[in-house]
Amino acid sequence: MENLASYIDHTLLKADSRRAEFDKLCQEAKTHQFFSVCVNSYWVPTCAQLLTGSDVKVCTVVGFPLGASNSTTKAWEADWAIKNGAGEIDMVINIGALKDKDHAFVESDIKTVVNACQGHTLKVIIETCLLTDDEKVSACKIIEAAGAQFVKTSTGFSTAGAQLNDIVLFKKNLSKHMQIKASGGIKNKAQALEFIQAGANRLGTSSGVSLVHGMESKSSY
Repeated sequence: MENLASYIDHTLLKADSRRAEFDKLCQEAKTHQFFSVCVNSYWVPTCAQLLTGSDVKVCTVVGFPLGASNSTTKAWEADWAIKNGAGEIDMVINIGALKDKDHAFVESDIKTVVNACQGHTLKVIIETCLLTDDEKVSACKIIEAAGAQFVKTSTGFSTAGAQLNDIVLFKKNLSKHMQIKASGGIKNKAQALEFIQAGANRLGTSSGVSLVHGMESKSSY
């Protein structure tokens, strides 16, 4: 696949990441024409400036990585990020509320962030490694009803990342207009292509450069 780079959200979310690493991240994103860089919100203004004049978007994470902050906080964080240069938001659902079958709250939580996104793309992280298949299906239905554009597998900070069978499950339980992001643990090009062939529209990975060069990565995200 010649355009693999266009599927990649080039990711740097480690707590101890420093300015020089974001300079490198953005330069790599421009060089390889990745779809976006995905960073914590503190780094959004920096990356937006570094990417000025390029087609690479800035993506940030909200309620990350646990999803347990309140809806108002998630919405404020999304609004602030967009005002400071983010083009896409990746939010984490309230995982405990989903497991308690409080579907009304989970939908409301997402809708609050949808409204704050002002028409910008919202990807909703469900942390598949903590859910049963039935809970994953429920999450897909709730996210679609709430008006988000993507279902995303993982934060990359829990017990496992993206799994091929989850992409297949999402594809079966989402309408055609809904999109899917596989993230966490994508370490080689063959694996990346498998996710895309199964239905992933975007890949979240810190190994984007290795993937496009066909090399194996040792990164955990």
